[in-house]
Amino acid sequence: MPYASSNTANTAPHSKNAAMPSESPYQQRTTQRDNPTQQLIKQAVDYLLQQLEAGKSETLTAYLAAMARFHNYSFGNIMSIARQRPSATHVAGFHTWKELGRFVKRGEKGIQILAPMVGKRRTKDDGNQRSKQDDSAKAAPVLIGFRAVYVFDVAQTEGADLPEFEHNITGEVGEHRNRLIAFLDSQNIALEYNENIAPALGVSYGGKIAILPGQTPAEDLVCLVHETAHELLHKSDRRTMTTATVRETEAEAVAFIVGQAIGLEMGKASSDYIQMYAGNAALLAESLEVIQRTSAVILEAITEESTSKHATHAAATPETRDELAEVA
Repeated sequence: MPYASSNTANTAPHSKNAAMPSESPYQQRTTQRDNPTQQLIKQAVDYLLQQLEAGKSETLTAYLAAMARFHNYSFGNIMSIARQRPSATHVAGFHTWKELGRFVKRGEKGIQILAPMVGKRRTKDDGNQRSKQDDSAKAAPVLIGFRAVYVFDVAQTEGADLPEFEHNITGEVGEHRNRLIAFLDSQNIALEYNENIAPALGVSYGGKIAILPGQTPAEDLVCLVHETAHELLHKSDRRTMTTATVRETEAEAVAFIVGQAIGLEMGKASSDYIQMYAGNAALLAESLEVIQRTSAVILEAITEESTSKHATHAAATPETRDELAEVA
């Protein structure tokens, strides 16, 4: 969609604008091959490349849909869920389903993800020489590694009916647009409506977004998300050089994920996605990761639950809240 025919401006972003770090441990597969998270992502990306090269573009749609459904999960676990069960809509561990009055059906195969293991890392000076202040400081939980655990999709379970997991507002914008505008303001990104940008629906200038007036509320929001993605992703340095086509596709993918996550009808993702990467697995992996992270930032800003969840999310991801109890 011609959202931003002029989004390639090299204007330096405001410091608050650089929400997406250019470096990522997920991208260092060649130097940290023993990292289980990186191995998980590599398997998922390799599978996606194979599917796209075979003309099966619906696999990409499934990956993007998983990013919309599980945007609070880590990038590696989202990719792993999408690879193993593309149709998954809500996943939880065996014991969690049991607490909800549902039971995993006999013969169902679990979806493997990685759960962080949090504990106390012992040091050489552990013993009688430590003061009480040292004890309290060293008792703080730390990440000590990862462990494979299994979750199951709701379709793999049966039992008591569940309440709605998501409060979708199909076709309705609700307060999401106002929250996105507030987010842009917090990032020092100006917004204006300008008829002169036609035929483009939106343009990202770097620190300013222009939107074509007269669109429906849903189209307006999706366009605004698209241009916000450009502002967050494409106005600062990237680890890998990208083309204008790749940048447009990344912004469109972010709009697809965010729109689907809040209940808008988004259609299907581009079937020509693979052609933009020419088999470059490293660029594809980086692109998918920044798409997921950017959409998660936007969703965090515009969803009603974001304020109440913000404090707890930093301390406990879905993996730590749900699966760590099963790892212990």
